[in-house]
Amino acid sequence: MKPVRIFRHLACEGPGYLATWLERQGVPLELVRVDAGAPVPATLDEISGLVFMGGPMSVNDPLPWVAEELRLIQRAAERRLPVLGHCLGGQLIARALGGTVAPGPRREIGWHPVRRTDSAEALEWLGEMPEQFEVFHWHGETFTIPPGASRLLESKWYPNQAFVHDGVLALQCHVEMTVHMVEEWAREYAREIAEPSESVQSAEAMTRDLDSRVQSLNAVADVLYARWIANLA
Repeated sequence: MKPVRIFRHLACEGPGYLATWLERQGVPLELVRVDAGAPVPATLDEISGLVFMGGPMSVNDPLPWVAEELRLIQRAAERRLPVLGHCLGGQLIARALGGTVAPGPRREIGWHPVRRTDSAEALEWLGEMPEQFEVFHWHGETFTIPPGASRLLESKWYPNQAFVHDGVLALQCHVEMTVHMVEEWAREYAREIAEPSESVQSAEAMTRDLDSRVQSLNAVADVLYARWIANLA
């Protein structure tokens, strides 16, 4: 199988559990370290899918690589190449497919529940998962659902948490987290959680029962990644 190409925008926001999951499935991966100055490859010929990870920047920022990734996503969608996005990556997909990205009603940070929609696509992608389950969040912007896409998940403050369009899956939330990543983000982004609220958890709150929470999150990722990988060439 051709490799899955993964775009990393910040060193601490890498593929995490996704890399482990792909390795278990025998799927090779190619990591593009955009944060280290790696160029955005223009070709799609030698890969089976694209993945875009998170980052603290906005898709509305005038960064050269943002424009290049948007064009790449558009080309991949035209060719029906599977694309997956986490948080910033999901926002990139939304923007590339005709949606918009703008500040949300409040920051949503930490472990918060999401609810599945009652669409046929949600049944197809989420199977027998419960109506509501907990995932990890760290965002202050939100996307609209692009034309032709179907919404899968929503949360209390953000009605658009995930959507699909053919083999493209865009997530506002983070399902790729590992124990190490949660702990690292709590340290690296400490200023963003200095004043906890209903939607923003403190470092202590988000690292409580961390092993079991991440294990449950991995089970969510297993379902989504398994459905997404079914589209790989």
